[in-house]
Amino acid sequence: MLIQCTKKLLDVIERKPVSYEEENLLFCWHANLITLNRRKTIVLVNDKNRYVVVLYGLKAKDFKRLDEAILNAIRLTLLDECIDEEIVEEYVRQSEEILYGKTKNSSYVGKMNAACNVVYLYEDLLLDNTVYQTFVSKVASRYWVGKQEEGYISPSKEMFKDLEAFAGRPIFKCRAVELKVTLEMENHNIWRRLIVPLNSTFTQLHKVLQAAFGWLDYHLHEFFIYGDEMQDISFINHPSYNKAGYKPVVNLV
Repeated sequence: MLIQCTKKLLDVIERKPVSYEEENLLFCWHANLITLNRRKTIVLVNDKNRYVVVLYGLKAKDFKRLDEAILNAIRLTLLDECIDEEIVEEYVRQSEEILYGKTKNSSYVGKMNAACNVVYLYEDLLLDNTVYQTFVSKVASRYWVGKQEEGYISPSKEMFKDLEAFAGRPIFKCRAVELKVTLEMENHNIWRRLIVPLNSTFTQLHKVLQAAFGWLDYHLHEFFIYGDEMQDISFINHPSYNKAGYKPVVNLV
C-alpha cells in the first residue's frame, strides 16, 4: 500500500519518502494531517474512488505504530460498512507492506483538501474515546464530489464497486435483525417491516425510520427501552408514555 503524504505529515512521522508507483490505485491513498478540536487528525483519501478514512486524536504512540493504525482504520471502517470480513481481511493482507511517499500532483492534492473540508463539517460527530472514526469516515464518503463538466460521484458507492471487482463476488455480508415498526393511529395502524444491520447505532436507526416513513427529520426524537416495572400512565403526554404501562429503564436521545 502506498500512502502519499503532505510534507507536514511526513515531518511528523519522520519518514523518508520513497519513489514508488503502485499500479493498482485501490491500494493508493493520499494523507493529510489536520487539526480538529485541537487534536491531530489524519484524513486518508483513496486515489481510485475518493473514499475517506479518518483517524482522530492521534498521539505520539499512534504515530510510532502508524502502519498498524492505518490498516486498522481502513479495516474497521469497511467492516462498519457491512463488507464481508473475508474480503476486508484479504484487502488488508495485500496492503500489509506500507510505503510512504510524497503527494502525487495538484489534482490529487485538491481532492484530498476537498475531503478534509468535508470532514471539518462533521467534527462535532467525532468520538473522543477512539482513534478510529468509522462513522465520520462513512458520512464523509457519502458526500458527492466532482465537477459539473466531469460529473459527480459518491465515493462510498465507487469503493463498493471497486471492492466487488477486487473480490470477484458480492461484498456485503452482515448479521441483521428484522423490525416491525408500527404507528398507532386513531382508526388504523401504519407499519413498516425493516431489515437493519445488527451493528447499527440508534442514530443510524433514526435515519432509517425517517427514510422508511418518508419523514424529513423535523421533530425531536427519543428511544426508550422498557422493563417489567409498571408506571402511572395517566400522564399520556409524557415522552416515555407506553399504553401498556411499562416503565422505561433506558432513555436514548
